[in-house]
Order: sequence, then C-alpha cells, then structure tokens
Amino acid sequence: MQWREHLPVDEVARLVQARRTAWPGVEILIRGDRGFCRDELMSWCEQNQVDFLFGLAKNNRLLRELKMERAIAHGLHQQRDGQPTRLFGDFTYQTLKGWSQARRVVGKAEHLSKGENPRFVITTLTGKQWSAKVLYEKEYCARSEMENRIKQQQLDLFADRTSTHPMYSNQLRLYFANFAYILMQALRRQALAGTEMEQARVGTIRLKLLKIGAHITLSVRRIRTALTQWYPWQVLYHQVWQNLDRIPVRV
Repeated sequence: MQWREHLPVDEVARLVQARRTAWPGVEILIRGDRGFCRDELMSWCEQNQVDFLFGLAKNNRLLRELKMERAIAHGLHQQRDGQPTRLFGDFTYQTLKGWSQARRVVGKAEHLSKGENPRFVITTLTGKQWSAKVLYEKEYCARSEMENRIKQQQLDLFADRTSTHPMYSNQLRLYFANFAYILMQALRRQALAGTEMEQARVGTIRLKLLKIGAHITLSVRRIRTALTQWYPWQVLYHQVWQNLDRIPVRV
C-alpha cells in the first residue's frame, strides 16, 4: 500500500480528538522533525487550535534570512578560539509555492569545530510566549529525550521490525511495541521505584528481571517458579515481587 497524502492529517486528527475528549480544554502542541513540515498538516493545526513546532529543511532563502546572525556567530567563533558559538534569528517565511500563508520561523546560526551548522524550525508559538532561544533549546531540542524513548522501543522492544509490505501491519507491530513500553513504564513506576533500577533502560530490565532461567511446575492449585540459587539479582527480584504484590487488584 502506498503512502497517501491525507494519512498524517487523519491520524493526527484522531489522536487530537481522543485527547480532547479525555481532557476538555487541554492545550496540545505537536512537535516533529522536518518530515512533518507540510502545509496540509500545518493548516489543519491552525484551523483546529493545535500548536505545532516542526523542523524546517534549510534552503538558500532561509540562509539569507539568517545571514547577519551567521556572520556574527562566525566572528565570535574565531574570537573565542574555536569555541562553539550559537545565535538565533526570528522571522516570518513562506515558500514560493505550496504554503497557504507565511509562518513564524526560528533560525539557529551555529559554528562548531567542524564548521557551520544552521538549523530552522517553524511554529505557531508566538514570540510573546517563547523567545527564539528558549523555543529552540528548551522546547524543540526536548525531542532528543523523546527520541531516546523511541530508541528503547526499537532496540529492546522490536519496534524496528516493520518490514512487511502493508503499512497497517507495520503499524500494528508498532502498537504492540508501544503497549510493551507502557507495561515497562508501569513496572518502573510501581515496582522499581526506590530500587537501583528505577531509571533503568528497558533492555536492562528485560535482561535482569525478565530474561532469566527458571523451573516452572504446574499443578491443579498453583504454578510454582523456582529460580536458580546463582541468580545474581535475587534481592532486587524479591523486592520487585513484593512491590507488585502490594498493588490492589482491579476487577
């Protein structure tokens, strides 16, 4: 199945509606890389009071808009003996074709030891709410922490197995990985709190607490699990078990 242009908007609309149904009046900000920077999606957000903050692919027009900041950043980089230098520009921008209106763009003029590193983001958030520097460094760059969560799903929960031809079957696999991560997060919050593994990665939790050898005996009345006496995390396992046992059962 080929990717259709309206699918991202349909999916975003479904997610937004679900959240507004659960939490009426909630403010929603959609944050994504430059792959989401499409007029159809941005226009839908503007029409439905949904804020967005997307990466924007650089081009010659954008670089010219940031020309002064780039020049100053380059000069400061040389004055500071090659130390990283970063400045920000704030302007409105509209493509020559394709966009229905001009929008706010924040540009980062940065010089590193390897050379110039300009970046751009586009947003509905106003300058009164967010300065250019805070918008980029605090709000947009927070995507990196989100990417860490996605990376854990890919490396430890098999979210990278999306090789089937139909898109929907790949999406189903991602849902399974998401459900598994929710369970892992619940385990962190309710069973690992106060232990040495309360901030552990998913892979570490699987390795130390789930992927362990055991002898299982089934009878009419009970299921008995016997762990080896050489299991190195017996104390931790027992503590986690007790924490889980204290959680009230919901029927």
